Order: sequence, then C-alpha cells, then structure tokens
Amino acid sequence: MQKSSTCSFMYGELTDKKTIEKVRQTFDNYESNCFEVLLYKKNRTPVWFYMQIAPIRNEHEKVVLFLCTFKDITLFKQPIEDDSTKGWTKFARLTRALTNSRSVLQQLTPMNKTEVVHKHSRLAEVLQLGSDILPQYKQEAPKTPPHIILHYCAFKTTWDWVILILTFYTAIMVPYNVSFKTKQNNIAWLVLDSVVDVIFLVDIVLNFHTTFVGPGGEVISDPKLIRMNYLKTWFVIDLLSCLPYDIINAFENVDEGISSLFSSLKVVRLLRLGRVARKLDHYLEYGAAVLVLLVCVFGLVAHWLACIWYSIGDYEVIDEVTNTIQIDSWLYQLALSIGTPYRYNTSAGIWEGGPSKDSLYVSSLYFTMTSLTTIGFGNIAPTTDVEKMFSVAMMMVGSLLYATIFGNVTTIFQQMYANTNRYHEMLNNVRDFLKLYQVPKGLSERVMDYIVSTWSMSKGIDTEKVLSICPKDMRADICVHLNRKVFNEHPAFRLASDGCLRALAVEFQTIHCAPGDLIYHAGESVDALCFVVSGSLEVIQDDEVVAILGKGDVFGDIFWKETTLAHACANVRALTYCDLHIIKREALLKVLDFYTAFANSFSRNLTLTCNLRKRGWSMA
Repeated sequence: MQKSSTCSFMYGELTDKKTIEKVRQTFDNYESNCFEVLLYKKNRTPVWFYMQIAPIRNEHEKVVLFLCTFKDITLFKQPIEDDSTKGWTKFARLTRALTNSRSVLQQLTPMNKTEVVHKHSRLAEVLQLGSDILPQYKQEAPKTPPHIILHYCAFKTTWDWVILILTFYTAIMVPYNVSFKTKQNNIAWLVLDSVVDVIFLVDIVLNFHTTFVGPGGEVISDPKLIRMNYLKTWFVIDLLSCLPYDIINAFENVDEGISSLFSSLKVVRLLRLGRVARKLDHYLEYGAAVLVLLVCVFGLVAHWLACIWYSIGDYEVIDEVTNTIQIDSWLYQLALSIGTPYRYNTSAGIWEGGPSKDSLYVSSLYFTMTSLTTIGFGNIAPTTDVEKMFSVAMMMVGSLLYATIFGNVTTIFQQMYANTNRYHEMLNNVRDFLKLYQVPKGLSERVMDYIVSTWSMSKGIDTEKVLSICPKDMRADICVHLNRKVFNEHPAFRLASDGCLRALAVEFQTIHCAPGDLIYHAGESVDALCFVVSGSLEVIQDDEVVAILGKGDVFGDIFWKETTLAHACANVRALTYCDLHIIKREALLKVLDFYTAFANSFSRNLTLTCNLRKRGWSMA
C-alpha cells in the first residue's frame, strides 16, 4: 500500500521506456488503458504482466481511486523449459503452455464492457428510483480509434432504425416488382431505389468501422478484428442485397432474358431481413412490440404469397406455345367478373386488356388473406392444378402461421391485462366473502373502499414480493429511498449514519388508510411509532376531537424511555386517505440498542406530536 501504482519499484533494465511513459500518462490523465509490461521480482526474475488500469469515479464524476489488475502472461511471451518438456521444440513447449493456460487466455480480454454503463433496472422503474439514490461508480467509455464508431452510440442507434425502415420497404417492394414485372422506367422510383442501395452500401462501410461485443462480453474496438468478424458474418449477405439490379434492368436495350434474370436476382434483397433478426431480442420482452411485430409478419407473408399467386396466374393465363387464353385461370375469371376481359390483337398478334395491376394486386392480396385466416369466400378460387397445389401449400402455411400468431396475440393480451384480471378476481372474492358472512353494509362499504383505494395507489404491485427478490444490500437501498420523506423531514434522523439509516429503513412499513379507518383504538397496546407522510387524521378522546394530525406529525409512544408497553388513551382515525410509515417497537429498540450514539440523538430530537400513553397531553 506504500508503493506507487505505477509499479516503478518493479522496473528493470529490459522494461520498455515507452510503456513506462504510457503508464505514467494514463494515471496523470485519469484514463483507462491496458499494457503488456515486463516487470522484475525481488530476485530480479523478469515476469511479463498484462496490466489493466481503470479509474473509479464517484457521483460527482471525480476520480477517487484507480483499479489496477495484473495477469501473468509470461507463458505467452517466453516458453519455459522444465523437466516435463526437456527435449521438446520451442514451438511444442509454446503449444503446451497455451493449452494449459486456456483459462488465462479467456481472462485477457479488455475490461471495456457495455455493462459498466449504469442503467436503471426494471425494478428501479417500478419503484420510481432516480439517479440520486446511489453514487454511480463506473468506468470510462471504451477508448476507440478516431475512425471507429461505438455500436451503442446515438448516431449508430439512429442509423440502425433508418436501415430497419428501409429493410421493410425492400421486403415489400422487391416481391411486387419481380412478380408484376414493373420495369423501372419511372425515374422517381428508380432514383428512390438507387438512394436505398447507396444507403445500404454506406451501411456496409460503417459496419467495417463499428465495434461489436465479443464472446466474453467485451467491446471489441480493434479495426482488424472488426473487419474479420464482419467478413465472416453478414458481409456477403449485405453485399448481395445492395447490388444495383434496378439500374441494369432499367435500360431499354437489355435482352429480355437478362432482364428477367436481374428481376429474379432482386429477390436476394430479402436477405436484408436478416438485419431485423439481429435486433429481435431487444424487443421481445415488450408485449406491445411483439404484437406489432406479429401483425407485420402476418401482413408481410400475405403480401409475398399474393405476389406468388399472381405470378402463377400470369404464367398460366396465356399459353405461349399455342398463343391461346386459358379460360380456367383465375385471372381470366376475374377479368370477366369485373368487365375487363382479355382481347386478342390480330395486328400485333398478342393478347391485350385484362384487369389493371392495381386491381390484380388487391385481388391477389384479398385471396391470400382469406386463405391465411381460413375464411375463404370462394369468389376467387383456384381452378388449375398448379393453382390448387399452391393453395394447398398456402393453407398449410396459413394454418401454422395463424395458430402461431394469434395464439401469441392471446397470450400477449392476457399478460397485458393480467393485473386487471387479478384486480377483478380479488374484488369478486371480497364481495363473496362479505356476502357469505353477512358483513354489515357500512363495514362492507369501508372494506371495498379500502381495497379500491389501495389498489389505485399501489397499481397492484406487491412491494414485499419485489423486495424479497433483491439481495440484502439492494433491498436496504430501496427501503432508504421509499422512506426518504421521513428521513429528510424529521431532524431526529439527521445525525444517523448510512448503516443506521439502512437498518431503520428495512424495518419501516408503509400502510395506506381510507377515511374512517381507526389506526389505534383506546385501550389498545401502542406497539408502533407512526409518521404521517400524507393525509389528515383526528385524535378522539372521551368523544371529543382533541387534535388534528397532518403531514410531518408523529404519534405513538416514547418506547426508548419507557420499560412497559403503553395502552392507547385515545382513538386515532383517518379523515382522508393517508399514507403512514410505521416502525414496530421491537425493531426500533433493536436498532437503538446497536447504534447507541444515534439513540442519544434520536431521543433528544424526536418530538411526538401525539403521545398516546399520556392523557391530557398538548400539541407540540
């Protein structure tokens, strides 16, 4: 503890001077860094260490200490010959050393993790915990080269949302363009698709310069590792999905076969949906997000099947060999039903007419939707063998999709309304209880009023159940927060240490009272000290109201000065909805016995607004 953190007392003749200077600058600049440094033991034996330095900051962002860790990596730097490796080659000894030290290798990953950034837990959100509860001890953000982007920064998050929206645009437009053979002669659509392709190309470039999370949870910012990881994972798919097929297909002099080939290749762009799959795990915990996602999936599948359904009809409606119309095709039947039949142009030798593309798409989507939802009105029906085979396959897919999606929808709605259902179930049970035991009407109304008001205050959250999940330290911190109004408003707690406050906080209970509720009856044992946080109460003695208690008042007994348990000399009744923080006599005395210094301060500074032990007391 008396030596410098730079470990200068372990430097030797072979210790690199540049590394020594970097270590010194890291401490001087309060930075986070890691080094491989050669140090010397007391017997002057050289040892290679992997040294990690991380500044620890308090709630004021001031560095209060440094965390330095050392990993012995001598085996990786210098294979050592011992009795078991005599006669081995240097490479063989190195291989053995690395094999035996696999666990060490796994620990030599950088400490820069995304998890060190403080985030409020779901528990903190439920209990409305803010950032002012505990100091946020955290490490600095990972240091990255100038051209490397952190994958969780605001810019990258916004960019990912843009890519997600363009991916859905691609998933909708590509099947439509391929099936309906919409050659991109429309300049506006061509420019839009080209801009989308350029954005996806830019995304590829950005992915080569974006950090990622390694297998051990560390943030990888090394450019070489980033490039290798991207090339091994999503690069090929991203590249195939952003080639400019539309530009090649837009030229008038392109051969029909080549044009059809490039139109088919556009389907490769659907691989961009892999980008959506990468981020699904971020949203699956939210019921509403899953519901929207399932509806989008259902609509997207229906759109794809509609495009395939039209392609089958378009392929079969005209027999290219005999140049005749197939009257069994669903396209021909649709054309007759809406009054736009196909006509043969004798001068050009081709078939013309038929429904418009908009009408064809709407009709195709209508048929696939009715099939997927198992409704099927029959006004559009398969007639040819190919159409029937496709319909059978679509119904099989539809049955699975329908069961999966709407089964999940039912589960999601049950989860969304679980608290409401639990609330109504509780009310029904209480009503049945009151009716079974013939509880008087006035008392029944008070019971129902109390349950409804308590539920509205707590939102159905069982605080005790939530706190029981947390470890002891976290539970104490939450309890301090929940009782902060009592600790801040009463001078008796101002000199309490953190440990004392935590011990008191876990013993406090919060109760909610409805108008008319009696907290104490005359003659009852006074076994708790009560702090009024909100609401108003009245103290009734000999059928007379002798006091009105409100926010900040304290009533009960001075347990720390008395040896016997007191009998309440008055009734204490709630006038409005009240929140009381109470602590039991045994729990308070236990804390005061342990923290004797605080006990003296507490006894001097706590003033009871209403002492229920004594008759004829006066308001403080």
